[in-house]
Amino acid sequence: MAETKIIDQSLMVSRKRGNGTLRYEVWHENGIITRYNLAYINHLIFSGDNGRVIGYDNRHGHHRHFKGTVEPVEMTTFEEIEQSFEQEWIMVLEEYNAQRNR
Repeated sequence: MAETKIIDQSLMVSRKRGNGTLRYEVWHENGIITRYNLAYINHLIFSGDNGRVIGYDNRHGHHRHFKGTVEPVEMTTFEEIEQSFEQEWIMVLEEYNAQRNR
């Protein structure tokens, strides 16, 4: 069976909540996640790297993007990576909103 894209989704974060786009792409083969690309994009927070504030993908091994830096991650299951991504983009947005409201 060939690799199949099972999630291809862009979700807009409301202006009131802080703006940006959440991007989810996930592929699987025989029920196993083979590739993923998760990204929070917000040009108001970070303009480099096409606005990718935070992201995880496994194009060249499991790694994390954060405001232009790239570092490997030890997490190996997609569930762990997805959970970290969710927690981190929410935290980044909360910090951004706190600075905006000062």
